Parts: sequence; C-alpha cells; structure tokens
Amino acid sequence: MRLLLKNGVIVTAEETFNGDLLIEEGLISRVGGKIQSEADRVIDLKGKYVMPGGVDVHTHFNLDVGTAVAADDFYTGSVAAAAGGTTTIVDHMGFGPRGCSLHHQLDKYMEDAGRDAVIDYGFHGVIQHINDGILDEMRSMVEDGVSSFKGYMTYDYKLQDHEMKAVMERLGSLGAITTVHAETHEEIHELRARYVAEGKTQPIYHAKSRPVKTEVEAIERMIEISRKAGDAPLYVVHLSSGDGLDTIRRARKAGRNIYAETCPQYLFLDESRYMEEDGNGLKYVMSPPLRERGNNERLWKGIADGTIQTVATDHCPFDLKLKKEMGEKDFTRCPNGAPGVEARIALMYSEGVEKGRIGINRFVDVVSTAPAKLFGLYPGKGSISVGADADLMVIDSEREVTISHKNLHENVDYTPYEGMKVKGYPVMTISRGEVIVEEGVFTGQRGRGRFLKRKPVFKQIKGG
Repeated sequence: MRLLLKNGVIVTAEETFNGDLLIEEGLISRVGGKIQSEADRVIDLKGKYVMPGGVDVHTHFNLDVGTAVAADDFYTGSVAAAAGGTTTIVDHMGFGPRGCSLHHQLDKYMEDAGRDAVIDYGFHGVIQHINDGILDEMRSMVEDGVSSFKGYMTYDYKLQDHEMKAVMERLGSLGAITTVHAETHEEIHELRARYVAEGKTQPIYHAKSRPVKTEVEAIERMIEISRKAGDAPLYVVHLSSGDGLDTIRRARKAGRNIYAETCPQYLFLDESRYMEEDGNGLKYVMSPPLRERGNNERLWKGIADGTIQTVATDHCPFDLKLKKEMGEKDFTRCPNGAPGVEARIALMYSEGVEKGRIGINRFVDVVSTAPAKLFGLYPGKGSISVGADADLMVIDSEREVTISHKNLHENVDYTPYEGMKVKGYPVMTISRGEVIVEEGVFTGQRGRGRFLKRKPVFKQIKGG
C-alpha cells in the first residue's frame, strides 16, 4: 500500500522543515518537498507536525505481582500507547517463579504480546538471581533480541552489589546495557517498619519512607559498580530527584558511561498529592515516590541540558479501587505504580515545547529518537529517513485538550493527570505505514504488533 502525506511540518531530533512523505510497503520511501506520486491514500496534513512515532522504553503491561494484576494487558495498553502517539514500546518483564531461567519470562511475554499487541514491541530481560547458568544464558538472550536487562536494588529479588557487578561485567562483554531500579533497600525497609509501628500508615508515609537520599546513595553505588565492571554501560530508570540528577551529571562530566530516564509523574506531580482525601493519595503510590515540588524544574533542566536522555512512563496501572481496597489502612500493602502511557506525548509537548522548557527537536529526541538509539531500535524506529519503518505521529499544535480518564483508552480506572490542560495533541498515529489511530479512534487490529529483535549498541568491554 502507498500512503502519501502532504503539507506537513516534518520534525526530527535534528531538523524541522516543510515537506511530504511517501510510504510504500510500510517503509518511508521518499522524504522531500512536493512529492508527486500515485498513492492509495493521500492525506493533507495542513501544516501539522509529522514526527517519528513515540518510543516508550518503560512499560509494565500484563504485570502480575502476585497480590495484584495490572489493569492493562498488551492489547489495552498498546491501544492506549498508540492513541497517545507511541508506536513502539520496550516492556519490562515482571518476575517469574523463583529460580526460573531468563527465557521463562521471555517465552511468556512473547506469547502474551504476540497475541495482543497492536504496535511493535521489545522486552528488557529481568534478573531475579545470579548464578553461572544465568550469566551464561545472557548471551542467548541477547542473540534472541533482548539487549538490555533490569536489576533491582530493592524488592524481594534485589541484587547485592557483587551480583550487580557480575551482571554488568557480563552484559558489558556482550555490548548490552544494564538498567537499574536505584533505591537502597535497607533504609527503606527500616523506615517502612518504623512508620507502620508508629501507626503512620497514610499515603504520605510512602514518600517519607523512600527519601531522596535512598535514590542518591543507590545511584552512587551503581556508578562505582559500573566503574569496577570496566565502565560497563548503566541506565538509571525513573529518575525522580534533583539530587539524583546532580549525581548523574557529575558522573557524566567525569566520563562515566551512564544514562538516565525520567517520567512524566516526576515532571508534573509532587509530594503534596499524597495528601488528597478519601484515600485518593493512593493514586500516587509508586516507587520512587513523588518528590517535593522543586525537583520538577530541576529534572526539566536535566532534560534540556542532555543529562537525562529519555522520558518514558513506567506505565504500571493498578485500579484505584484495588489500591484503596488493599492500601487504605496501610500504604505498604498498596500495589506500586501509576498509568501514563497515553498522556506522555501530549504532556511533554505542551509543558515542554509550548512552554519553552525544551525545543521541538529536543522533544522528539527524548520521546523517540534517543530511546530508539540507546536500546537498539534506531534507525528503523525513532527516525524519519528513507528505509525506516513508517512509524509516525501527527501532532496538531493548536489542539487544546483537558486530560480526563473518561477520554483515554487505558483500561485502568483513573489517570493521575486528571484535569490537566494541554495544548498540542496527537491526532494521528501511523504504524508501519498503516493509520491505526485517527482523531482518537483506534482502527488497527489486535495482534498486529511485531516483536523487535534489538541489537546491542555498546562497545563490548573485556571480561565476562
């Protein structure tokens, strides 16, 4: 099928220009001024922005944490992503049975996503334990297209520092990257126990039990572990604090091989949300927690100056009804996570570009191009170039929308961004040359998404 997009303003991470796009067999075949060509469909975009489709490298679809199951599976979650302008996700696989292989979870997630996903997808490996078998298996996982793995410094399957070092050495030798949930487990465990013993079980104590210093200390430890592991690449997920940002900035200036992701919740929301009445503060029980207000603008500056490379969502949607049932009397029992996969693009464009915090090319970089590059998807994804997948989002810069749960496609029963007004909104999403969302209406098919075998993009270090 041939699709011709006319009269758009084409925006990439590097440039902005008026032009047309010709799409053939799911790929971009021509990029230029006035393209004259026969096509099965011609769309006049009338000056709207045409950008690479969004790449969200931190989602949790179909997540089962044992006590609760996320509200979005790979169908509803990917439909929501597409409606918000995202054409590719890289999902963080959840923990499997104790002692399971790395491929156990990959096989399960391949089945789930293959059945349901409407956009293209990849997976981050999840590391629950370390032994020689797991370290050996990493090579075949990378060969199977999983070129990044996540380790946790907290939760039940937390890794000790020597285990993190073994992981980083092995992945570094394969050219793969270690992503890390950076919070110190011991202090958090002690604070949570103390607050519960004192009867301080309201949502605000979720934030108080995970202070900024627990994130900073964990990041510092991981930077040092990376250094000892031959400067193996390190990616910090969901950075939440200005102090954590400063730690990463210093490390990057010193030449360390570290990259950072933040999320909309840490740019738009703050700790005061935990004080909402009638149990509504439980909406924001996520880890790391929301921080004091001053952190928001510090993180924006980190995006602007390049210290933060990507903005993902950590979309982890548990119904508020469930959060209240489980956590109303004790925040420690509330499942962690919040939705955001559909609102990401609109929020970042409106609050970033329209309000002058970042330029439009930087916007494209952090929501699409940089994540595609870091995680082995570029130039097939995250670019507008001849031969790239025709994954595109069209933004109407004049469209004004008030974000509301009732207007979103997410299956969860709330949005943390309820009532926020945005200017500039995705009005069309194209995945591999197929228009799958138009004016908020999804027209694609369940299961049309493809698994993306991601390649390692980092220089292999010695050892492992």
